Amino acid sequence: MIGTAPLDVRVVDYGHPDAVALVAAVQQVYVERYGGVDATPVQPAEFAPPSGLFLVGYLDRAPVTCGGWRLRAAGPGLPATDAELKRMYVVAAVRGRGFARRLLTELERTAAEAGARRLVLETGTRQPEAIELYRSAGYQPIAGFGHYRDKSGSRYFGKPLG
Repeated sequence: MIGTAPLDVRVVDYGHPDAVALVAAVQQVYVERYGGVDATPVQPAEFAPPSGLFLVGYLDRAPVTCGGWRLRAAGPGLPATDAELKRMYVVAAVRGRGFARRLLTELERTAAEAGARRLVLETGTRQPEAIELYRSAGYQPIAGFGHYRDKSGSRYFGKPLG
């Protein structure tokens, strides 16, 4: 049983063993809900400062949540000042305790400090809890972008930072 200590959020390398384990767990959720992993191209170096960041949240020294952002190259509908949110995840045993919101707030803060003017993301219709989190945190629908831009089950959100 995981205790009640406060969440300890740390910057880690995308290749850190705890990050790797949590990313594998979120990929398994995608397999269960969509039939396959997220195929969006991701390079670990994209999550290294100053152009990206990856966070892991620990509860009683156990890794329980993760997420990162990477600055986007300019593209259709996305200026180079956008950062993209990736790999948000909270282990099932501690969901509903506000850890996703805490991590999201820290990701927004650090992306803004790095010069991002907006945080953007893609999620799917089979993740209603994620959609609700982002909407309740002030994210608004935006035009599709990236790997899944033409997929009917994808939803895109953005939020101005700063």
